[in-house]
Amino acid sequence: MTTVLIVDDQPLQRFGFRMLLESQDDMTVVGEASNGSEAARMTAELHPDVALMDIRMPGLDGIEATRRIVSSGDRTRVLILTTFDLDEYAYAGLRAGASGFLIKDAQPEELLAGIRAVATGDAVVAPSLTRRLLDAYAEHLPTPGPETTPGQDPRLTSLTDREREILTVVGQGWTNTEISTRLHLAESTVKTHVSRILAKTGSRDRIQAVILAYDARLVEPS
Repeated sequence: MTTVLIVDDQPLQRFGFRMLLESQDDMTVVGEASNGSEAARMTAELHPDVALMDIRMPGLDGIEATRRIVSSGDRTRVLILTTFDLDEYAYAGLRAGASGFLIKDAQPEELLAGIRAVATGDAVVAPSLTRRLLDAYAEHLPTPGPETTPGQDPRLTSLTDREREILTVVGQGWTNTEISTRLHLAESTVKTHVSRILAKTGSRDRIQAVILAYDARLVEPS
């Protein structure tokens, strides 16, 4: 059973999410919060598997709430909700430690699939959308100096050559199936490599690994 905390300042929006989630046999709503402060407090009390997090709320916004939840070390994973005209907030949410993001007008099955994916540590959005978002806001990354060498980030030192190769293509938006096909590896082997990459680099999930690939300059904005 996946437990979910709904965080949104609109009561009608929270009601709609609750109705949808509680119609599923494998999900239960453990609480509702109307702002970021409530979200951080209730997460500490309830330890839900997933916090479904709105961004724009009065008082403490969803980005800072995400940062507090993640920095607390709680097992809760955060799924950010955004709109197309607020991509910069989605980017900031991912940098704060969110496990992914969805567009608020997503179809119900997309939202449900996203929650299930976040709960198991998988990517929530299509890799191409993640890549486009990061490309659009790559200027937020530090400007490399002339002596900067791609791939010299200290978080990469424990990776094997194969793991570094796979991290690079994960950053380029390849799915496990694409990696398996193009690199001639069994998909189970790819999953094992990705799991080891996450563990060695301290990445919470695949999307955080994509951000690492950008930070380490393994992937350059297109």
